[in-house]
Amino acid sequence: MAQARRKERIDRGIKVRSDSIYALSSWEEIAYLLGPRALLIGGFLLLPVVLLPSPYWSRVALSVCVVALLAVSFDFLANFVGLVSLGGAFFYGIGGYMAAVASTELGLPPVVAIPAGTVLGAAVCTLLLVPCLPLRGIYFAIITLMYPLFMTRLIEATEILGGTEGFRGITGFSSRWTEQYGLIVVTLAGVFALRRFLAEDAGLVIRAVKDNDQAVRASGINVTWTKAKAVFVAALFGCFAGAYYVHMYRNVGISSFALDLSIMPIAATVIGGSGTLVGPLIGALLLVPLSELLRDFGSLRIVVYALVLTGFVVLQSEGLMNFATRKYQQFERWVRV
Repeated sequence: MAQARRKERIDRGIKVRSDSIYALSSWEEIAYLLGPRALLIGGFLLLPVVLLPSPYWSRVALSVCVVALLAVSFDFLANFVGLVSLGGAFFYGIGGYMAAVASTELGLPPVVAIPAGTVLGAAVCTLLLVPCLPLRGIYFAIITLMYPLFMTRLIEATEILGGTEGFRGITGFSSRWTEQYGLIVVTLAGVFALRRFLAEDAGLVIRAVKDNDQAVRASGINVTWTKAKAVFVAALFGCFAGAYYVHMYRNVGISSFALDLSIMPIAATVIGGSGTLVGPLIGALLLVPLSELLRDFGSLRIVVYALVLTGFVVLQSEGLMNFATRKYQQFERWVRV
């Protein structure tokens, strides 16, 4: 007599066991959990090898990582802290200038100048944003949008930080492989670390501030200090992107505060899927190459951006990552009754 069988969703049995006792029953279930992660990580790590014959597209791949870092920073602040920041260019520019100063004025090598510029830049960004932390919604967004414009005009008017010429002759990387894999590995590790951070107690407090800051304040927790820590974490991502990029191109100027560096990360987050931290990577992986392919169209490429973004908002508002996750979790298998 044939054994009766029925279909069940693969993820349900795994979820029951792994959420409490972290136990898996087969290699099939391990592959089910690790497959998407391995595909994403492996794909990014293979980019330098696949694009080896084309130095131009190798640089585009690094631009993907830069936009992805800025998008992760935006996604973290907007969806986990409740602070909608339009100042991705502010983080990027401050980090780039701090690293340039460390390299040109102090003579530090990239391996030291980049971390120094990242941490110092994140500290400067946080100090400048602390007075704005009581603001929420559109008010905080407007303030963060003004900061890059303020820095641009300040540098032009006072000629500080090299003025309109910026800094030239910044020390580059010792090899192409160091340049490419350094940024890719830090991008992947940063996303993983941020996901783990949000699962810890400190991350849960930050998420609680977004949901109900009055309840958090009533618990005796300093809400402003909690938001400041979250802004510092977000600024680390943006400042690292800027610090790394100036060592790739060996120069930095007021174009580091360009509005595109605030808009593209938001578009990448919307396309990839907000609230996932991984979605911005996927969005950047699609949006940045598209931007390069449309470069010959000049200002008309903005029209294409608008159409693509409108299409995703209207037709696929949840983003690619959320859509793919939902479909992946609906996979079924036959099991014995």
